[in-house]
Amino acid sequence: MKITISDDAIKWFKDEMDVKDGDSIRFFARYGGNSTIHKGYSLGVTKEDPVNIGESITIENVVYFINETDLWYFKDYDLNVIINENKELQFVYESN
Repeated sequence: MKITISDDAIKWFKDEMDVKDGDSIRFFARYGGNSTIHKGYSLGVTKEDPVNIGESITIENVVYFINETDLWYFKDYDLNVIINENKELQFVYESN
């Protein structure tokens, strides 16, 4: 699995979550909601220090990551983080 983040999404993280140089953003599976790949679950986002990174990408000195314990959520999928037409963060899952 791999993570990609659009330039617009990187700007969104800076503007909306006050992400700065050296910060870390975690993507995690959470109970509730309804994603396109797991009914009853959705993807959460938080700013926190990494622990047991399973997958990550570093862009502009910011680490975007998924812990090993959440890799099950992305089995057979890559994660693309974009901004949609409503200027909201959107997660797009692509089969890998």
